Amino acid sequence: MLKKILKSYDYSLIIVVALLCLFGLVMVYSASMVTWHGVDSDFFYEKQKFNLLAAMVVFILAALFPYKAMKSTKILLPMVVLTLSGLLILFVVGKVAGNALSWIEVGARSIQPSELAKLSVIIYLSAVYAKKQSYINEFNRGVLPPLLFLVMVFFLVAAQPDFGTAGIIMLIAAAIILASGMNFKNIMKLVVIVMILLVPVSLILKDEVFSERRLERLTSYSNPFDDEQKSGYQLANAYYAIGSGGLTGLGLGQSNQKLGYLPEAHTDFIIAVISEELGIFGVGFVLLSLAFIVLKGIHIGLKCKDPFGSLLAIGIASMIGIQSFVNLGGASGVIPLTGVPLPFVSYGGSSLLQLAIATGILVNVSMFVKYEEKYKKDKTAQPKPSKAVVSQNSFKFRS
Repeated sequence: MLKKILKSYDYSLIIVVALLCLFGLVMVYSASMVTWHGVDSDFFYEKQKFNLLAAMVVFILAALFPYKAMKSTKILLPMVVLTLSGLLILFVVGKVAGNALSWIEVGARSIQPSELAKLSVIIYLSAVYAKKQSYINEFNRGVLPPLLFLVMVFFLVAAQPDFGTAGIIMLIAAAIILASGMNFKNIMKLVVIVMILLVPVSLILKDEVFSERRLERLTSYSNPFDDEQKSGYQLANAYYAIGSGGLTGLGLGQSNQKLGYLPEAHTDFIIAVISEELGIFGVGFVLLSLAFIVLKGIHIGLKCKDPFGSLLAIGIASMIGIQSFVNLGGASGVIPLTGVPLPFVSYGGSSLLQLAIATGILVNVSMFVKYEEKYKKDKTAQPKPSKAVVSQNSFKFRS
């Protein structure tokens, strides 16, 4: 039994996640090795190494924990309460970083509740919509009730204000809703409701939504060189880094832009350092690894016969894919900058821990899918009893 379970784990997914995390650790060290503001060259590396060890532990636990148990009220209710409590506590003891009240300091470390809120939304919506499959198209009973938690999380994250994370949470929820089996009519109703809700959000948070800094981000991303020393400074230097790399890069540790020119080189713009130092090969490794994880997650979701497991896998894959696009799109000027880290690669403890739990759950769903497939094959492969045996059993039963 244990041997069958161990054989059912998707080791290709585990290996790719592990390699990407280790690659990220190396690049965090390379991007932050310059000593400035009194910070040692290995300061961020040592912290990320600790984050990676902690992530490895929670990944193993999540991969071993049966995902089906997570849809019980005993787990869902505390998770909802802790998520909302964490987001509310920010407004009392939160720490401002990156112009957003997003962090809670716990000793020498900081926790970002909005990162864990992403996973909570995935688990909650997947569990509730899986339970409501028999009446998923009854709008008032099957569609609306689960969205109350989503709306509360969105408002609390947007009020920090962290519109990048709030937008990602809404897109993740949209992916789960689209995969839930809901009909087109109800989906369009939800689109109208979201559009209506965005009006009061924009009015309440108008000072932040329409702040000069955010408007500059919108206007400068298309051509950062128009105001290279101010609003376009980050993106212009990212372009210099990306353009300098070429095919093979300048060499590991040889980036020039990280020498005080490229802000947030080890977090939001780490892909620019990767491009400058390792060229197309380094960027290609990151893109292919992320694409493999996302496509593997979608594949697991499509193969899983359990609605909860299927929605979980699609939600996790969507989260990784959306966040990767937002980070890479911002660093390359495809979309405005939002300050979102690159999954598994950028520096950050909360993000890495959340991703470790999420991919651990994904591995567990995959294990159940493969185990059930093998179990069914083993049952169907058993030889059918001969007619003589059948007649003997029938005779024994009659007698």
